[in-house]
Amino acid sequence: MRWWPPPIWDSALLNHATEVKPWHSQAAAEVLAALGSDGHGLGEEEAARRLASHGPNRLPEHPPRPAWAVFLDQFRNLLTLMLLGAGLLAGLIGDVTDMVAVLAVTAFNAVLGFVQERRAERILATLKSMLAQQARIRRGGQVRDIPAEALVPGDLVLLEAGDRIPADGRLILTRAAMVDESALTGESLPVDKQAETISAAAAPLGDRLGMAFMNTVMTAGRAEMVVTETGGATEMGRIAHLLATVEAPATPLQQRLDALGRRLALVAAVVVAVVALQGWLRGETAVDILLTAVALAVAAIPEGLPAVVTVTLAIGMFRMARRGAIVRRLSAVETLGSTTVICSDKTGTLTMNRMTALAGWARGRRFGEADMAEMSRSLLVAALCNDARLGADGVASGDPTEAALLVLAARADAVPPPGEWQRRAELPFDSARKLMATIHDGPEGPLLSVKGAPDVVAALCVSAMGPEGEIPLDAESRRVLDDEIAHMAGQALRVMALASRPVASGADPAASLDGLCLQALVGLADPPRPGVKESVAACHQAGIAVKMITGDHAVTAAAIATQLGIMGKGANGGEVVTGADLDRMAPEELARRVGAIAVFARVAPEHKVRIVEALKADGQVIAMTGDGVNDAAALKSAHLGVAMGRSGSDVTREAAAMVLTDDDFSTVVRAVREGRTIADNIVKFLRFQLSTNMGALLAVLAAPLFGLPLPFGAIQILWVNIIMDGPPAMALAFDPPRRGAMREPPRDQDQPILGARRLARLAWLGGLMAAGTLAALHLALAAGQDTATARSLAFTTFVLFQVVNVFNARVGRESALGRMALANGKLWLTLAAVLALQAVVVHWSVAQALFHTRDLSLDQWLLAAGLASLVLVAEELRKLLMRGRV
Repeated sequence: MRWWPPPIWDSALLNHATEVKPWHSQAAAEVLAALGSDGHGLGEEEAARRLASHGPNRLPEHPPRPAWAVFLDQFRNLLTLMLLGAGLLAGLIGDVTDMVAVLAVTAFNAVLGFVQERRAERILATLKSMLAQQARIRRGGQVRDIPAEALVPGDLVLLEAGDRIPADGRLILTRAAMVDESALTGESLPVDKQAETISAAAAPLGDRLGMAFMNTVMTAGRAEMVVTETGGATEMGRIAHLLATVEAPATPLQQRLDALGRRLALVAAVVVAVVALQGWLRGETAVDILLTAVALAVAAIPEGLPAVVTVTLAIGMFRMARRGAIVRRLSAVETLGSTTVICSDKTGTLTMNRMTALAGWARGRRFGEADMAEMSRSLLVAALCNDARLGADGVASGDPTEAALLVLAARADAVPPPGEWQRRAELPFDSARKLMATIHDGPEGPLLSVKGAPDVVAALCVSAMGPEGEIPLDAESRRVLDDEIAHMAGQALRVMALASRPVASGADPAASLDGLCLQALVGLADPPRPGVKESVAACHQAGIAVKMITGDHAVTAAAIATQLGIMGKGANGGEVVTGADLDRMAPEELARRVGAIAVFARVAPEHKVRIVEALKADGQVIAMTGDGVNDAAALKSAHLGVAMGRSGSDVTREAAAMVLTDDDFSTVVRAVREGRTIADNIVKFLRFQLSTNMGALLAVLAAPLFGLPLPFGAIQILWVNIIMDGPPAMALAFDPPRRGAMREPPRDQDQPILGARRLARLAWLGGLMAAGTLAALHLALAAGQDTATARSLAFTTFVLFQVVNVFNARVGRESALGRMALANGKLWLTLAAVLALQAVVVHWSVAQALFHTRDLSLDQWLLAAGLASLVLVAEELRKLLMRGRV
């Protein structure tokens, strides 16, 4: 045995030792020698030296961003900076009212964004809280408990059922040890750990049977482990590093609004420069030119956009919550509507996460060909050779496989009454034997019951139960038996064989494993969730690809994917690749092939991130579901991370933007439909607000050209945006889904939120509103009204234009007077409120002083209403002519 006596622990030597031969590919004795440890454990002095060298066994922490930096980030977009500039400019020229109003709106939007961002980024803190707090170790031959943070490589850790494993390590002794690694690997069943197993150097995480990993849980047996990695060097530490370095991508909505903001900023800058030049050529004073510039800036910038989009998304968030989807980040609501690929975990999301007997064979017939009661005697073994417990509600607890067998026995009325059969001896399951055996004393004497792998159990059988009773297990019978095993295995079922025989009183189970009678074969699997197949089909109809990413084996994953329609006819992609396959792929090859791959099996956390990044490089918008810690980094990297609320870990829920309360894939699809509806409603709002802004901009720009005063000032424009972008715009969020929302592909990500055709329509509507507003101003001045009254009429006309134009914004090519007109009662209530508020602004003396308005007569109100209705009449005529051309 090699001895390692370094005077100072050198991590470089450790790294060198593991570069060539990883720990899992070495025998336990080799690992002990390489780590300078033995059966007595490290000495205290050596442990102290290693702790000083390696540091505490905890995950590295990164300082959070200061609150002031997060708040300042809210002002880093161009629209906000332009609005700030307009407000400060108003203050410099003495227009304090406009300055305060503009800055107040800007500050409100910044606070909303700040609050949303500060709610997140608790992921690493949550991950740290999940780690084991204490560890039982052997040092210097003495067993004692120490804080898990004090563990170092070379320590011997003693593990029992229920313990959370405190570090990564090589198992040196196991006794029926089972470890739940689902949080790390995604594998649904506990893993049978064997200290004797030496895995290939390239073995994936889930196949390293001689290793145990931080944060996984011992579910059965006991083990001893020599610590090989601590803190950030563990597999959990690698996930923490991924979480710290992965950046959440900008949502499609953010990208489109940024592009829109740049366009509007450019338009505003050009218009302000043109108007300023015109004013200078006409000999206007600098103050007048600056006042006009402020009014134009306010008219061009949709200052209410961030606030209204936030509130609209929040309304959608509450609607989703009622449908089982809790949205933690508002941007996720819109992202759902743009999703092009859903990457789903298998266990618990697509499947029930409950092992179930789906097929079987007993007494020469398959389950379903005979009444279950007829198979009761054969399935007695499933109830006796079993450590699971059946609750009063019919739900079994314990090992998933044993629980499934017990539920099957209960269905066949094969579970004996308490006390009828007494267990006298047992042979626990062992991966080397691949079976479990018990001896029970019952009404007919002692009975040996055996369950295990079908090839092992069948080899111990000399007979089988047929339709009429026990028959010899001859060559023909064995051929039939092999066919049944192959039939179930071909459906990716885990096959268990049940056998029994009478034994003598005092018999030893291990010595009695011969001359058995085969009672039954049972095929077990985690079945698909109800409704998931239909939801996958709905995704395909909506142009959304569905891909399965799981830690389970490829055969099992492919079988479930085929059943659900993820693979096969109508599916987007049909290939199956494993984590080992991904390791051999260059990034360019993965990016080229990722669209055709339907199932990724046996993958590690870094593989999931690679898959997400490849899909993003392909221009896809990805929603990623998951429940384990191993999913957290991929969830954060995806455009939309979706965590499981019931089975998911705290870390996964913190990394996700959306949490499903029912862990059901169908809920994701319902949320996509809701997301598309909300995205449609946001577009309605943008059509509404930008046509308003264009109308105001054109009115202010054209007024001097016709020798007219400005139709309204900056605070009046701001008022229009506030009252119209407030309640009416929010009411648009309650519009019902349009027909066909899930029968068309997602919006192309390269397509702007408002394309050329839409912008042309908005310019047309804006031009109509500007012309009507200037007409009102001209008519009032021509009738001898003073400038303040004329501007009040123009201002009111423009407000009424918005009241009417909101109906144009709600529809695309169809008529605004169709089924949508009366479909949203909340919108009608808010429009009534807007009219009342405008009357207050025009006629209340306090408001008149603030908004520079004057009283209007009834005739003037009717004139304003008549002019405003023209925007709806003209738009309906235009659409009628367009339909006539088709």
